[in-house]
Amino acid sequence: MRGVMMYAPGDVRVEDRADPVILEPTDAIIRLSATCICGSDLWPYRGAEELQETPQPMGHEYVGVVTEIGADVKNVAVGDFVVGSFFTSDNTCEICRAGYQSHCVHRTPIGAEGTQAELARIPNADGTLVATPGQPDEDLIPSLLAASDVLGTGWFAAVAANAGPGKTVAVVGDGAVGLLGILAAKQLGAESIIAMSRHADRQELARQFGATDIVEERGDEGVAKVKELTDGLGAHSVIEAVGTQASMEQAIRSARPGGHVGYVGVSHDVSLDGFELFFSGVTLHGGPAPVRRFLPELIQLIWDRKIDPGVVFDLTLPLEQAAAGYTAMDQRTATKVLLTV
Repeated sequence: MRGVMMYAPGDVRVEDRADPVILEPTDAIIRLSATCICGSDLWPYRGAEELQETPQPMGHEYVGVVTEIGADVKNVAVGDFVVGSFFTSDNTCEICRAGYQSHCVHRTPIGAEGTQAELARIPNADGTLVATPGQPDEDLIPSLLAASDVLGTGWFAAVAANAGPGKTVAVVGDGAVGLLGILAAKQLGAESIIAMSRHADRQELARQFGATDIVEERGDEGVAKVKELTDGLGAHSVIEAVGTQASMEQAIRSARPGGHVGYVGVSHDVSLDGFELFFSGVTLHGGPAPVRRFLPELIQLIWDRKIDPGVVFDLTLPLEQAAAGYTAMDQRTATKVLLTV
């Protein structure tokens, strides 16, 4: 099969790889219908995060058709169109039953073998994969792919931030996760949504997803603008979707006392001032999103065409041109790149 490998920062190649095979009776093999490039893939691409191996298989977002199952797999069958998440889970342990499948005691990272490829092995298939109600129309595939990570992550961020009716939600970060956090906050009933964005195309999509206000300022000026829009109090709920020191500080400072910050940006060298946090009166909750918790609901919303998160993909390329997709996202000429397989 063909698959994407990263050899070094900025060095992405598509090359022949061995087809995956069933290793455990709980495995499934899927033939990818589509995959994509994640903002988190840019950390090693930019050299801000070391590769775990050289070369490293890339990709952790995926949808496709089951082609083979292990002897113990009962919940999905060959021929099913499935959506999975970036951590596998058994969906039966105590942590999973509490709704935190991304911390399953038997979790494995999907990225270890990579899903920017034609085929993928999915461990813990019964607890990881969710079958769609039938074979999807072609135009639904981008939205189902979004559910695999960025929609599920944005949704968790909104839930963690306690977004809901009567709430003002501020969103720090205008990448795919932040934009879909706006969609989630809208679906959860938020009264007003403040998108913090400096990019006209992303501002337009933010408004399409439900943003009521745009704040272009950052840092202290951005915080002041959020306070201005909230009678000096700050937002009830803040989604942090970047993972930097500046974005986390901006998120916490934009929340009112008693407010909630849902943080899902992959943290890089973020440290918090304990004194400031203590007196903020803000609740922090987040981390790797338990996407599996939300997949049944999100798949149904997409299937019923009540939401269209797939529009977040603004560049589609064949798998063979994955390197160009990485360049486009790195240079911010694309928000989210879908790779056809």
